[in-house]
Amino acid sequence: MTLNDASTGRNDAYKFNLIPKEVPKVNTKYRKIITSIPPENSIPILDDLRKYEPESMSLELPVVWDRAENFQVFDKNGNCWIDFSSGTFVVNAGHRHPKICKAINETVDNNFLHNYYFPSQIRAKLVKKLHDMIPENLNKVFLLTTGAEATECSIKLARIHGRKTNPKRVGIISFLGAMHGKTLGALMVGGKTKEKHWIVNHDPDMYHLPFPDESATAETFHSDLESLKNQGVDLSTITAFMIESYHGWGALFYSKEYIKAIRQWANENQIIVIFDEIQSGFGRTGKLFAYEHYDVEADLVCCGKGISSGLPLSAVLGRTELIDVDPSLNSTHGGNPICCAATLASLEVLEDENLIHESARKGLLLEKELIKIKNKYPDRINISGKGLVFAIHVKKFGKKEYDVEIVDRIIEKSMQKGVLLIRTGTGTIKIGPPLTIFDDALLEGVSVIDESISECFS
Repeated sequence: MTLNDASTGRNDAYKFNLIPKEVPKVNTKYRKIITSIPPENSIPILDDLRKYEPESMSLELPVVWDRAENFQVFDKNGNCWIDFSSGTFVVNAGHRHPKICKAINETVDNNFLHNYYFPSQIRAKLVKKLHDMIPENLNKVFLLTTGAEATECSIKLARIHGRKTNPKRVGIISFLGAMHGKTLGALMVGGKTKEKHWIVNHDPDMYHLPFPDESATAETFHSDLESLKNQGVDLSTITAFMIESYHGWGALFYSKEYIKAIRQWANENQIIVIFDEIQSGFGRTGKLFAYEHYDVEADLVCCGKGISSGLPLSAVLGRTELIDVDPSLNSTHGGNPICCAATLASLEVLEDENLIHESARKGLLLEKELIKIKNKYPDRINISGKGLVFAIHVKKFGKKEYDVEIVDRIIEKSMQKGVLLIRTGTGTIKIGPPLTIFDDALLEGVSVIDESISECFS
């Protein structure tokens, strides 16, 4: 199975156990499992969720969260997990950081919950803070609510830009396997083909190149472009590239040379480059933005998830001439005062606690331990990642195909031992704890994954 094939859809054939099961008790500095898993009293809750919500909402691990703090998740029964998910890469500054909670509470206590997009001081403070943090060529900030909304906005801005010089210049190039959101435009520009089965009328001006591996060169990029041209694509109608700064499902980074070739070709042809930093931004990879690893500039940047460390806020960052083009750029809940307060506090924590540097430093510790696991099973395991996002890619015994089911079993086993992971459905074990995690907790969590892999492989 190629990397592009592996990322096109989920295989949810394996069902997590929903019958309370006695598991070995755990009581360490950071983990505690003292009940059956799942606990008896969580079953009615799980049953109600399965009854009243879509089935898709019941595919994750059956851990009923009661509270979360820093890098730990607790249920009502005294069980405690090390969180290696960050709530799907959201709580970069940790769960319920005191400074973020204080900012939220002060805003609520000030009787300020909503103001549409009428001016507010907290929004002004946040956009100025963002402006001062981000690369100098990005001088405008547009606040929204979700990552997919940021993607949709960037598509709109890209096409407005392109049509200024040519009404037919609306083409956008992305990559197979990329995830840019679950709304219509975001799905179409994304490269997860199995998730598009319902769309029917696909946008004919969205194109996808194969994901280039680490050996890809500038020549690879130009060859990929030539293939598009040979398929009948008029390259003069391209207005933008949209790049997920790393492939989220597998923490896979592009080769620097390939991205530099994109940037150069875009400059030569007045094409903009959009980086999707929704999962990768705000310190996750050891830099403020993951695209900075490639030593290139972005024209637009889509932000979300880790920007706020908990509340729904996203943003599009860009150059003035790309942003100030449409009077309809506003959002009912964009710049919500509570979300702005939380985001401003999260960004301050990111700086005050030096979390970007800490992500890079802890990432080296994490990588060292993961290499040890890889070396135990060189024919079955590969690793990829930077900073505090890594993936363990697990292949079927004697095959190149990723083993989706055994990964589900591994993350279930890890849950039973007190480590919480995301179900990717792609044969990869994603590791992405809060940037605030302690070194010894990080190492303890990896040791649990190592133990779980050993038990599932035996």
